[in-house]
Amino acid sequence: MREGSLEAPTRHPLGHEKAEFWDENALFEELERVFDICHGCRRCVSLCGSFPTLFDLVDESDTMEVDGVAKNDYWKVVDHCYLCDLCYLTKCPYVPPHEWNVDFPHLMLRAKAVKFKKGDVKFRDKLITSTDALGKFASLPVISQTVNAVNSMGATRKLLDSTLGISPEPILPKYHSNTLQKREGKHQPLAAEVKATETTTGKVALFATCYGNYNEPQLGEDLIKVFEHNGIPVKLIQDTRCCGMPKLELGDLETVTELKDANIKIMAQLVDEGWDIITPVPSCTLMFKQELPLMFPNDADVLKVQQAMFDPFEYLMLRHKAGLLNTDFKNPLGKISYHVACHQRVQNIGMKTRDALNLIPDTEVLPIERCSGHDGAYTFKSEFHDMAMKICRPVVNRVKQNDADVYTSDCAMAGHHIEAGLADGSKPEHPLSLLRRAYGL
Repeated sequence: MREGSLEAPTRHPLGHEKAEFWDENALFEELERVFDICHGCRRCVSLCGSFPTLFDLVDESDTMEVDGVAKNDYWKVVDHCYLCDLCYLTKCPYVPPHEWNVDFPHLMLRAKAVKFKKGDVKFRDKLITSTDALGKFASLPVISQTVNAVNSMGATRKLLDSTLGISPEPILPKYHSNTLQKREGKHQPLAAEVKATETTTGKVALFATCYGNYNEPQLGEDLIKVFEHNGIPVKLIQDTRCCGMPKLELGDLETVTELKDANIKIMAQLVDEGWDIITPVPSCTLMFKQELPLMFPNDADVLKVQQAMFDPFEYLMLRHKAGLLNTDFKNPLGKISYHVACHQRVQNIGMKTRDALNLIPDTEVLPIERCSGHDGAYTFKSEFHDMAMKICRPVVNRVKQNDADVYTSDCAMAGHHIEAGLADGSKPEHPLSLLRRAYGL
């Protein structure tokens, strides 16, 4: 038996359509098997809260082995996993095709799904993962101002903590009544000759995402400006819903399926019409690139959308490879402290954001390959916020050490999490905004 695997990792389909997936006894047998392998390895101890929690449970048990840990305590490990996927991608030597067949994130997802199906889920968690409903309500005129005011007041934040378990410490997303759909919904794609390459069609349909529509519509505006400056027509996709990642992390696979059915129908039609698809949020891109294809490996439309889905900077660098990227930059950006988002890393595309920004004269990009610990919802939960900030501390320290002109992350929420850790009044600037600034647009 080999210690590790020298072959490229491969992912198996999730298998949630099989009865065994939902069998709690079978689940706990698999949890014990994988936890025992993790206990004997411990390479992932620095990644998140799941592994230190597991190893502490083992070390404090009577046997100092996994068999000494109470089965009910397994849920403590599960609750700390926010499906960043870094253990699978960067640390674990036992992922398939290794015979031990360890896929820790998808085992945690299975456990979350079983837990959710049992009804063991908090109202708070259902609420904060309902991003469509929250966004539609909180972005209403006047309501958005009220929500933003409430979310910034100490007294109301303490009330949210005591009633819902939403920590008073993290920076909560702001809501805009002037959403991206309102700003760009009637945007007409650039009237220009469409130049295709071997890997891109040369015209892009933008999946706004809940966050990009309601919380930071500037991301979509910047993307449209940058892409059309490069001769790439962009249209905003209409009538989409949440990508499903928040509900996936909750284990609500039924809602994930409903959202998939709504979105894929629209997006597959666009692909048939020759559009590539892009989102400004790495987690949403990953949902269509990886998670939905692993949940629905036999759905032809899901696979069609997967093949047409791109990260924004992946797309721009593919165009650059074909000699089609506009490199006439007007403004240098100086030194950039760049946090590499986890859900972008696991797309296996390389550091395309760094590569694109490094094309700008008199610009230096300093990557930070550590998880920020934000996870979209994890840091908002009172019981997990301290751990989220602990995970972020090495990133914050690197930003301070870099002493850069600006700090950034492809994950806008991670950028604000770093902002909270710095606590010095400085603000992150998204890479799309930086690129727009460099072009002088």
